[in-house]
Amino acid sequence: MDSEKQKQNATFTAPTQSANGFLFIIAQYILRIFVIAFTLAGAIITATAYESVNIFGIVMDAKYTYSAAFRFKVLADFVVCGLSVSSVLILTALNRPKSNLKNYFYLFLHDLVSLLLLVSGCSSGLAIGFVALFGQQKTGWVPICFRVQQYCIKTTVGIVSTLIAVVCLHLLVVLSAYKLKSARI
Repeated sequence: MDSEKQKQNATFTAPTQSANGFLFIIAQYILRIFVIAFTLAGAIITATAYESVNIFGIVMDAKYTYSAAFRFKVLADFVVCGLSVSSVLILTALNRPKSNLKNYFYLFLHDLVSLLLLVSGCSSGLAIGFVALFGQQKTGWVPICFRVQQYCIKTTVGIVSTLIAVVCLHLLVVLSAYKLKSARI
C-alpha cells in the first residue's frame, strides 16, 4: 500500500484530468509566451534606439552601445528570451502522462535563474536611465534626456517592456513554487 502511494506521488498524471491542472498548464504557457514577447520587444526596442543631435556645431550621438548597462540589458533580454523558448519545450515534455513531478523543480530553478538575470539587466538599464534623465550633481554627470528625447523615450519603452517580462517571470516562479508545495513528492 505504501509503495502504491509513493508511486502515485512520484508520477504526474495528465494535467488535463483536473481543472486546476489544466489551468496551471495554460497559465504557464501564456506567461512564458508573454515573457518571450516582452523580452524580445525590450531587446529590439532598446537596441534600435538611436538619436543624433547637433549642439553648437558638435554632433552628439546616443546609442545603446555607448552604455555598458544598456548592452547588458539587451543581452539579458535576448538570453532570457532564448531560455523562455527552451522552457516552453521543457514544459511540453513535462506534461506527458506519467512524467515525473520532481522534474518541475528543475523548471522552477530555470525560471528563477531567468528571473534573476532579467532583474539584473533591467535594473542596470533603469539605473543608467535615471542618470540620463536626472544626471548626478556630485560627480558632474549632466542629464541628457532633454537633448535626446526620442532616444530616452525609446529606451524607456524598452525598459518598461522588460519590467512587464519581469512581472510575468515572477508570476511563473510563484506558480511553480505553489505547484511544488501542493504536490506531495
